[in-house]
Amino acid sequence: MHEIEPYFNWRHLYIAEEDPRSPFYGREYSEFQFTQTVYNYFIHPQWDDFGSQTLYLKILFADYELGSCVIELIGEWNDAIENDIMTLKREIIDHLIAKGIYKFILIGENVLNFHSSDDCYYEEWYEDLEEKGGWIAMLGLPEQSRYDFTRAGINRYVHLLDLPDWRPFSPSNLFQKVDTMIMKYLGN
Repeated sequence: MHEIEPYFNWRHLYIAEEDPRSPFYGREYSEFQFTQTVYNYFIHPQWDDFGSQTLYLKILFADYELGSCVIELIGEWNDAIENDIMTLKREIIDHLIAKGIYKFILIGENVLNFHSSDDCYYEEWYEDLEEKGGWIAMLGLPEQSRYDFTRAGINRYVHLLDLPDWRPFSPSNLFQKVDTMIMKYLGN
């Protein structure tokens, strides 16, 4: 797992630790010191800790004019024991919403497991965005995690989309593609 890096091909466009509006502004990273773990396996030091014991993230891109961001995740999303959604919502999402972000693309390819609890924080997040015309989209969630998200009813608030070839897109083209998919789904 230590070799799985956050997607880095947009770093010439955006770096969260250099963005004064980012919750990770000023953070420094080591390329050689591995301190964070998932399942007792070290993960790459470029992943950001936001307070969860099992889930880490990287803000890959944020566009405050368009109100959009892309966040990549790695680890176990555990709402049942760790209440990861509460931690994510309070520590990262609320901060980004306050800075004008209302369209979220989550990359879930490295979400190894999902354990649900209630859906209150997902509903709150959805309601925070709904009045602004915003949305939450999840791309690349593994089949079992996707099944667990759907079984828990989280798909009422988070659009689970199939877009396995998202990497060749520029951030603006990815936002446009996802927005079009969601508008088509909503019948707009």
